[in-house]
Amino acid sequence: MEYALAIVVFAIAVALVVMGPLRRGDRGEPVIDARREDLEAAKEAKYREIRDAELDHRIGKLSDEDFRTTDRELRLQAIDILRELEELDAGEPQARR
Repeated sequence: MEYALAIVVFAIAVALVVMGPLRRGDRGEPVIDARREDLEAAKEAKYREIRDAELDHRIGKLSDEDFRTTDRELRLQAIDILRELEELDAGEPQARR
């Protein structure tokens, strides 16, 4: 009898923990926040890569042609990251911004 009661109490506790996020109504906000943090970190890393490539070109580590190719590719990647951030902002409710 005590064993069955312990199982029921444990099942109720598990159900409450699992259902907690659903009751609060914040479905997706943690995912959006995590995605924003990832994109912001990627943006900063990409800007750093662009600055590093510019420095490498100035000191002669990269030829003009290699720099143009690398710079173009890095800037296109940065634009993609910025677009994703913009799309994330566009889908976010005004109050959260």
